[in-house]
Amino acid sequence: GVAARMFAALAAENVNIKVITTSEIKISVLIDRKYMELAVQALHDTFELEKA
Repeated sequence: GVAARMFAALAAENVNIKVITTSEIKISVLIDRKYMELAVQALHDTFELEKA
């Protein structure tokens, strides 16, 4: 599902997740600031957000 794709994308870039929270419609993670741009780009690519 969506969570598995998200976690796989972050793991592939060696982004360490410190905290995970979820709801019925949202997944949030806390990561080190130094990985922010890398994580955003990885998720953007994984979910093909340029097509949105």
